[in-house]
Amino acid sequence: MKPSWLHFAFLFLMACNQNNINRDNQSPTAAEDQFIDSLVSEMTLEEKIGQMTLLTSDWAVTGPTLREEYREDIRKGLAGNIFNALTVEYNRELQRLAVEETRLGIPLLFGYDIIHGYKTIFPIPLAEACSWDTTMIYESARLAAKEGAAAGVNWTFNPMVDISMDPRWGRIAEGAGEDPYLGSLIAAAKVNGYQDSDLSDPETMAACVKHFAAYGAPEGGRDYGTVDMSERRLRETFLPPYKAAVDAGVATVMTAFNELDGVPATGSKFLFKDILRDEWDFNGLVVTDYTAINEMVPHGFAMDLKHAGELALDAGIDMDMQGAVYYDFLKESVEEGTASIEKIDQAVIRVLRLKQRLGLFDDPYLYLDSARENRVILSSEMMEHALEAGKKSIVLLKNDPFIGQKLLPLSENINRIALIGPLADNQEDLLGTWHASGVIDSVVTVRQGLEQRFPNATIEVAQGAGFTGEDRSGFNEAIRIARNADLLIAAVGENYQQSGEAASRSEIGLPGVQQALMEELVATGKPVIALVMAGRPLVLDWIDQNVPAIVNAWHLGTRMGDAVAAVLSGDYNPSGKLVVSFPRNAGQIPVYYYMKNTGRPFDPENKYTSKYLDVSNQPLYPFGYGLSYTTFEYDNLSLNSAEVGMDQLLEVSVSVKNTGEYAGEETVQLYTRDLVGSVTRPVKELKGFQKVYLEPGESEVVTFRLTSGDLKFYNQDLELVAEPGEFRVMTGGNSEELLEATFNLVEQGS
Repeated sequence: MKPSWLHFAFLFLMACNQNNINRDNQSPTAAEDQFIDSLVSEMTLEEKIGQMTLLTSDWAVTGPTLREEYREDIRKGLAGNIFNALTVEYNRELQRLAVEETRLGIPLLFGYDIIHGYKTIFPIPLAEACSWDTTMIYESARLAAKEGAAAGVNWTFNPMVDISMDPRWGRIAEGAGEDPYLGSLIAAAKVNGYQDSDLSDPETMAACVKHFAAYGAPEGGRDYGTVDMSERRLRETFLPPYKAAVDAGVATVMTAFNELDGVPATGSKFLFKDILRDEWDFNGLVVTDYTAINEMVPHGFAMDLKHAGELALDAGIDMDMQGAVYYDFLKESVEEGTASIEKIDQAVIRVLRLKQRLGLFDDPYLYLDSARENRVILSSEMMEHALEAGKKSIVLLKNDPFIGQKLLPLSENINRIALIGPLADNQEDLLGTWHASGVIDSVVTVRQGLEQRFPNATIEVAQGAGFTGEDRSGFNEAIRIARNADLLIAAVGENYQQSGEAASRSEIGLPGVQQALMEELVATGKPVIALVMAGRPLVLDWIDQNVPAIVNAWHLGTRMGDAVAAVLSGDYNPSGKLVVSFPRNAGQIPVYYYMKNTGRPFDPENKYTSKYLDVSNQPLYPFGYGLSYTTFEYDNLSLNSAEVGMDQLLEVSVSVKNTGEYAGEETVQLYTRDLVGSVTRPVKELKGFQKVYLEPGESEVVTFRLTSGDLKFYNQDLELVAEPGEFRVMTGGNSEELLEATFNLVEQGS
């Protein structure tokens, strides 16, 4: 008689009782190892390969369409993991097949791309990063896990922690921007949010950090493109967020599509053996991205699919997503002696260990509770957080006076508003890229948000233009309502398909004829607020020169209209700060704050220095930039010592005062510069930040503490060191407007 899942659960629980398992610890106990080893010893080679295979359910718009051959694969133990399978009812049936109709009764993993929410959609990750609020970001991940897990999902392919300073790359929307320090803090917050302290809690799910490694630096900003850089740059700029996720205990890691140093990531021993396993001591599961093993053939790295599977296994890749290369060829490779059964066993152990940590051997139906599904999804808890996260993610870029008076916040007595643009009364596009199973009908539009907040105002709406093409037939209606209004709000930007995966753009201005529409609106002479919604930084140079108020609202998800109305009305004072620089034109890309000096640094009086003939070196809006309805004054930057030893703390203090008329929150930023190093160093690097809330006239002294560890970098031998010498320390409200002081790092403290 075949063992049932109840049989395995009994054996596992007996082992747990004997060895007092601590599920909060990622490292397996002796009891867990004993249970897994026993199970692996009973498996055929085909069943082992099945545990290394991840197939999609082919969930269609209208519902699940798992192909019958996949169901048969599950019954035979040849498909141990499924993604894009949703709802308790559907997943319960698939799990039943796995645990009640297979030889060994091993439960399935259910994966899904829960990037910024499941049914309730929170701001896109790039937007949420602009809050600089890691506690809130943690909460977004926690609630996304809670809602997704209620629908039967126990594994999300998130967080994406790829650093990028190229807004042409569509997937910049999924990350935390250009800075490795802030990106690392956000990576850890998301891992902790998804996984919490106990993966067997059915309100958590396994996280998957992606895409390892350096996927955010493709040549030309083209998705899936070649990545080539020095190992020093890889380690200093791109690896830190992945390392932070590993240190936070992330359960799984996903391979990248790109090549690095001439080797596709999915076949890179350097990445997955040398760094991830040996250097970082990661003992979790590695899964490919979608068909990434197959793609080593067109890369020119593998002769055929069988060879590609052998290379992936040899690099330490445990699970094949959707490509079915392991499924089709790995047994043959073992029989021919070109694939190692020991490496297969190790991969299977990692897969089973994750299922064990998720509590699936105790109860395969742990995540499959219909009552919880009905209670959690689109609950008030989710909706309230979507609004809070949305408000904190908005960045005020400009708020100059129009005929002597600022347009924002809007006057309570405003009479007639013309709301114009393709995002004015739009639901789906406000959800942004990768919006999972977001419920479109639940989205609060900009129109709805403003009508709710300003019930006495007349708000007329016109689309004006689309997102593509040259059609200007809507201009006349837009201009007609504009001329009858007291104020124009131009709701412009990208639709949800114009950023994200496979959505790179060579020109990143307003798409379609929206720029021409903006010019027509400005030409009316009416006051205009540009409400820009997109999944990337857009080129806004003309708008910056011609429009008095600019609000960058990104794509904020389910409660976007309410969040926008709260900020425009002044009910919430905007506090977002950019996590990626906005270029003046596409020719500046990449432009980012931690550039290095050259031997001929910029000098406007000397032609033969590093600059353009036709545009400034500086971005339109720098990293860390964001306005408030109030103003903040920085003063009295002081250090506790002008000289600090390698084993001493440096205290940096600055006074911040609210000098305006509104209470507000400011993100105080700390940067350093190593003036002379054994390798060249950036002109500044973010080393800390603190958020302070101040009433009008209130001031606070903000203190940062630095150690020599904060000043380390990779020297010529790729050793992580802090070198003695002179440093500059800078603090302020963005990466350009800074107070400065200097100190010396010395070998011994005085």
